[in-house]
Amino acid sequence: MALFKKEKTNTPKAPESVAIIMDGNGRWAKRRGLPRSAGHVEGAKNVMNVLRELRSRGVHHVTLYAFSTENWKRPDDEVLALMDIFAQYADKIIARSKTDEEQFTVKFLGDKSRLPERVREKCVAAEEATAGHPFVCNIALNYGGRDEIVHAANAALADGHTVLSEEILSRYMYTALSPDPDLVIRTGGEFRISNFLLWQSAYSEFVITDTLWPDFDGAELEKCISEFNKRTRRFGGLNPEDSESKV
Repeated sequence: MALFKKEKTNTPKAPESVAIIMDGNGRWAKRRGLPRSAGHVEGAKNVMNVLRELRSRGVHHVTLYAFSTENWKRPDDEVLALMDIFAQYADKIIARSKTDEEQFTVKFLGDKSRLPERVREKCVAAEEATAGHPFVCNIALNYGGRDEIVHAANAALADGHTVLSEEILSRYMYTALSPDPDLVIRTGGEFRISNFLLWQSAYSEFVITDTLWPDFDGAELEKCISEFNKRTRRFGGLNPEDSESKV
């Protein structure tokens, strides 16, 4: 599948904010005759590798789609395995926060109320342990884009706002402290948004790669950023050369 053209520049300019739909863990495992949970374990291992690659390229905000509000429909054993992975990963984040290397602020986005109590507690502990670092990693956990918009509207109304605007709603989004993603990457080759950052990605650039998430590495990230740099971002306007005043 030819999604990327050869990049002519040596050092592509990195976007400020990147979001990733980490798709393909189950297919990665199936191709190797392994249970789906093994793919999720491998995918979790890859998160820090990709965060390291993103930070080395100058990205400051990352949002990762880990578990959607729809993923509860999956088999119970798979959901349980994912909850175990999230709890273990939170522990690793807390341990890493006590060192001087590769620190980052972590924020868990989504409705935590449905998560098991042990997972909720570890998420809160990880957020508290990592607060204040300039490199921010948002992890969307029990997250849905539509659910987030409804949550933001209800929170704004509860605070006394009677007329809602884009500016007001943006302040109540889970991602209020991060800029909207410049680039959204989806691994695994699927061409859909899957209820991810519906509000924030209104003018994001999307890049799809066939590479499954456990295999996504620095080389694939470089291709995605190179493709991003070929795009012209007009945000609904025109380029100067397209202006009717020049016709």
